[in-house]
Amino acid sequence: MIFYEPIKRLIDITASLVLAVLFLPIWIIIPLLMKLEHPSYPILYKPERVGKDGNPFNLLKFRSMIMLKSKNGKLEHAVGVWKNNKELFEKYKKSGWKLEIDNDPRITKLGKFLRQTSIDEMPQVFNILRGDMSLVGPRAYVQPEIDDALKRFGKEKIGPLINASLSVKPGLTGPWQVAGRNKIAWNKRVKMDAAYAKRQSILEDIAIIIKTPFAMISKW
Repeated sequence: MIFYEPIKRLIDITASLVLAVLFLPIWIIIPLLMKLEHPSYPILYKPERVGKDGNPFNLLKFRSMIMLKSKNGKLEHAVGVWKNNKELFEKYKKSGWKLEIDNDPRITKLGKFLRQTSIDEMPQVFNILRGDMSLVGPRAYVQPEIDDALKRFGKEKIGPLINASLSVKPGLTGPWQVAGRNKIAWNKRVKMDAAYAKRQSILEDIAIIIKTPFAMISKW
């Protein structure tokens, strides 16, 4: 579709500006609640993700994990807890790079709510405005999970699906997020992302946008 990308970008800019205004109470309330729970912890988490054409960028999220003290006494995000818990990391990988929220020791009490409702993802509207992401698109993958998937499923089998997924910008929401979320296995998720990237359909984007609020409240 010749006009797909410019139309998609126009929708991205318009929608993210509207969402930034609509989320104004959240920009105030959530940081306050986070500081009440853990005064010394940062509000935002900025992990590196793989973007379009494999280019890395920093994803913006409300922090949903605890912080741990490193050897030099500085606070580090608990994503690095794997350094001291290899067994948990293996369970995380074998479960498709996810853990059930109630079984994940890294998640804060407020973080559970943020993740279940996807409110932790809302700062990504600023990634969209910056051009790193789109409102709708494949998941923003982490490089280690891509490397692991190539080993587990084989380059010939999973490689083309990963490449197809990376041919477009990752999205705040996407095809598998509205069709089962984390219950879908990793290899099936990337297959859905690849198929989405190849279709380039504005109508599908609109359908996914409409379904997203229902997916967000599905675990309430």
